[in-house]
Amino acid sequence: MRFGVFLAPFHKAGRNPTLLLEQDLALIEHLDRLGFDEAWIGEHHSGGWEIISSPEVFIASAAARTRRIRLGTGVVSLPYHHPLHVADRIVLLDHLTRGRVMLGVGPGQLASDAHMLGIDTNRQREMMEESLEAVVALLAGEEPVTRQTDWFTLRDAVLQLAPYTRPRPEIAVAATFSPAGPRTAGRFGAGMLSIAASQAAGFDILGSHWQVATEMAARHGQTMDRRGWRLMGQMHLADTVEQAAKDVAYGLTDVQNYQAKVLPIPFDPSTPLAERTEHGNATGSFICGTPDMAIAQIERLWQQSGGFGGYLLLAADLADPEATRHSYELFAREVVPHFTGASAAPLASENWQFGKSETWRNQTSAAIGKAIQDHAAAAAPTPANS
Repeated sequence: MRFGVFLAPFHKAGRNPTLLLEQDLALIEHLDRLGFDEAWIGEHHSGGWEIISSPEVFIASAAARTRRIRLGTGVVSLPYHHPLHVADRIVLLDHLTRGRVMLGVGPGQLASDAHMLGIDTNRQREMMEESLEAVVALLAGEEPVTRQTDWFTLRDAVLQLAPYTRPRPEIAVAATFSPAGPRTAGRFGAGMLSIAASQAAGFDILGSHWQVATEMAARHGQTMDRRGWRLMGQMHLADTVEQAAKDVAYGLTDVQNYQAKVLPIPFDPSTPLAERTEHGNATGSFICGTPDMAIAQIERLWQQSGGFGGYLLLAADLADPEATRHSYELFAREVVPHFTGASAAPLASENWQFGKSETWRNQTSAAIGKAIQDHAAAAAPTPANS
């Protein structure tokens, strides 16, 4: 299993945006050092919280500061862009990052963004599929691409550069509550980003979403691979449950109230903080506690879904930057090894040694005793010859 973050981001409006963007870049550097596998960067144009308007520009900056972490658009809202521009930019990033870029796509999350662009929200999912069909054809590069829709035109279109990654960079489609995302992923044999996996409604339909995707894949001669399926959830970890609850007093209420205003997630803004953390832990929608609780939640998602390839932590200002960094450190140190198997060999060695600890202690004591005796014998005066 791979681990990463989904960085929309979520920053309280009114704070210094320049410093917040620098904070996001510093976080990805921190995750790179901790060994996280990937980070997905969002695209939004309104609301004042999710302030990255171009994931591609942000990825270019993050790539220069990191060594190994993979960087994905999480997501490019395809109806907002001409498909030639989408394909061109992702290929350029593919070369600049030497294959570390991934293309995450979606219809666009915020209705306010679509409104400013004059896009009918009822058409966004249809437009996404039309665009992705063109993007996939352009990345394949097998022949010039000609497409005519009521919102874009391609005439004998060919990319100047072939992708650095062959046959193409990894593509993943955002999936929330509707079957549109799984249907599109299945049609193109793409991965899925289940960004509502920890919400009650999203959790309940994980199995049906995978079934929809596999059925569509079979219909279009594609295959779905669970390794390309990422599930997203919200967590904040600390050394104790009590400390985690204190940490999120910094921003949990603000983040959840913002989400309730822009997403179809019902939440009473007057709910006390303690009830929010208790509800989150009880339902799995937000884990506020220790690494053991995080492990239990990911195992719960595994059982519900039937298996997936990656888990993404929602990056948000739930706690102050110092506590947030510690949360990621705990996750990398305690949670990741449980699922990657990195902890198996040390634990097996510990169990083997501890299981025979009496034998090892006796042997060590005997060896020390022998060394003392040998030293005493060597240091004794030699009797004079008569």
